[in-house]
Amino acid sequence: MPLQGEGGAARRLLLRPLLDDLFAGLTVAGVLLPEAVAYAAIANVPPAHALLGALVGLCLYPWFGSSRFAIVSPTSSAAAVFASAVALGGVPMGLALVMLTGVLFLLAWALRAEFLGAFVSRPVLRGFAWALALTIILRQVPHLAGMPVSAPGFFPLLEQLWHYRALVHGPSLVWGLVALLCWGLFKRLHRWLLVPPSLLILVAGIVASQLLAPAQDGVALVGAIEWNWAGWPWPRLADAYWLRAAEIAPALLVILFAESWGSVRTLALQHGDRVAPRRELLGLGLANLASGALQGLPVGAGFSASSANEAAGGRSKLTGLAAALALALLLWQGRDWLALLPVPVLAAVVIGILAHSLWPRTVLHSLRLRSDASLAWVAAAAVLVFGVLFGLLLAVALSVLLVLRRFARPLWSELGQLPGTRDYLDRKAHPETLRMPGITVLRPEEPVFFANAERIFAGMREHALASGTQVLVLSMELCDTLDSSSVEALAELAQDLGHHGCTLMLARVKDRSREALQRAGLLDGSAGQLVPVFWSVDDAVQAAQQRLNCLAGDLV
Repeated sequence: MPLQGEGGAARRLLLRPLLDDLFAGLTVAGVLLPEAVAYAAIANVPPAHALLGALVGLCLYPWFGSSRFAIVSPTSSAAAVFASAVALGGVPMGLALVMLTGVLFLLAWALRAEFLGAFVSRPVLRGFAWALALTIILRQVPHLAGMPVSAPGFFPLLEQLWHYRALVHGPSLVWGLVALLCWGLFKRLHRWLLVPPSLLILVAGIVASQLLAPAQDGVALVGAIEWNWAGWPWPRLADAYWLRAAEIAPALLVILFAESWGSVRTLALQHGDRVAPRRELLGLGLANLASGALQGLPVGAGFSASSANEAAGGRSKLTGLAAALALALLLWQGRDWLALLPVPVLAAVVIGILAHSLWPRTVLHSLRLRSDASLAWVAAAAVLVFGVLFGLLLAVALSVLLVLRRFARPLWSELGQLPGTRDYLDRKAHPETLRMPGITVLRPEEPVFFANAERIFAGMREHALASGTQVLVLSMELCDTLDSSSVEALAELAQDLGHHGCTLMLARVKDRSREALQRAGLLDGSAGQLVPVFWSVDDAVQAAQQRLNCLAGDLV
C-alpha cells in the first residue's frame, strides 16, 4: 500500500519535465520572434512569411526529426538566399525555391544521401557565414539611418552609402543608435534578464513608438502585417524562373543541411544523444515543402535558437510545439503591435543578432590549421564581390572541387617492416623500418577510383621498376571497393609488371574489392593474369620471400 504523499511526489516528478519544456518553449518563442522579424527584413518580405516558416518548422520537425534540441525555423543564410531569388523573380520565385528545396530534401532522404552535408567543408561554411553576416549588417545601415539607398552588391552599397551620406535622416538615426546602445547594455546584463535582449528591444521599440509617434517625424514603421489564406497557391512563374530556382535549390539544400546537421550533432554530442542524419533529411524536407506551400521562408536548425532551447532547459521535442503555440498566438493577436515597430529599431535588432559573427575568429582559427583553410577567405570574397547567391553556389562548388582534388591526387607511400614486429609503416615517417631485398610494399593513401587509379598505378609501376623490384606488394586497406576502371587499371599493372619479370601481390583487400577482382577474373587467372591476394601485408611479404627463394634455388 503506497505511503501518503507518494502519489503527489510522483505527479510532481512527471510534471517537472513538462513544465521545463513549456518554459523553454516560451523562451524559444522569445528568441524566434525578433529573429523572424529580422530575417523577414533580410528576405525583403513581410514578417508574416518568416513567422509562418517558423510555425511550420516547429510543428513538423518534432514528428520526423531525430534531435530533441533542434529548433527548425528561418535562418539568416536561408533568408539571404530567399532575398536573392525574390530579386530575380519576385516572391513567387522565392516560394518556388523553398518548395523545390523541400522536394530535393525528400529525394535525398529516399536515396539515403545523408552524406550531402559533408560536401561543404567547415572552412568554406565559416567564410560564407562571416561574409554573409557582414553583407546583411551593411544592408541594414540604410534602414538604421533612414537613407533611401539600395544596391545589389556589398561594395556598390558601400559606395552609395558614402556618396549619399548627406541624406542621413536624423530622427531615424537616433532611434537606431539608441536601440543599438540598449542592445549592448542588455547583452552585458543578459545573465540577469529573464527574456532575450532582442525581445526586450523589440517590445521597448513598440511601446516607445506607441507613446512617441515617431512616424510624425518621418521615421518608417514596419506597417500592417497581412496574410490572407488563399488555399495552396502554386507559384505562377515562367519556365525560365522555375529552371533558375531549380539551379539554386541544390546549393541551398547543401547549405541548410550542413548548417542544421552541425547544430544537431554539436548539441547531441554534448548530451550523449544519438541522432540520425536520414531522419534530419526527412524532417527538413517536409518542413521546407510545407513552408513554401504556406508562403513561408526556408527553414533549418539554426544554432542560435537550438542552443537557446538547450540552455533554457528543454528536455524533449515538446519545447518546439510549445514555442509554436506561443508564436501562433502572436500571429493571431499581435500583428497590430508589430506594425508599430520602427524600422530603425528592427535594423538594430538585426545588427545585434549578427554582431557576434563580425569578428572572424573562427575563420582566423581555421587559417592556423592551414590545409584547406584558405578556402574560407575565397568563399568570403565571393560573397562580398559577387553577391550572396553566387557566393552560395561557389561555396558548394569549392567544397566539391576540394573533395575531387583530394581523391584524384595520385598519393601513395612505401611501407617497411618495423623491426621485431609484423607491422608495416610508412618508411618516410618511420626511417627505422626495414625494406626486404627484391620486395617493395606500396600503399595508396587515398581510395582508388576511376579519377586517380591510372595515375596511382603508373607511379607505382615506375617506382617498382626503377628500384629493381621482383615482387610488388600492394596494401589496399584504404579501398572499400573498386570500380571497373580501377580493376582494369590494376589488371594492366599486373600484366605490365609481368612483362618485366615482376610479380604483383595484393594484401588487406576488403570483401567488396575482393568480389570485384573475382568478377574480373584476376583471382583465378581467367583474365590471363593471376594476382595472389593475402589478408595481411606480412603474409604477402612472406609469400614473396618464399617465391624469391624458390627462384634463387632454381637458378643454383
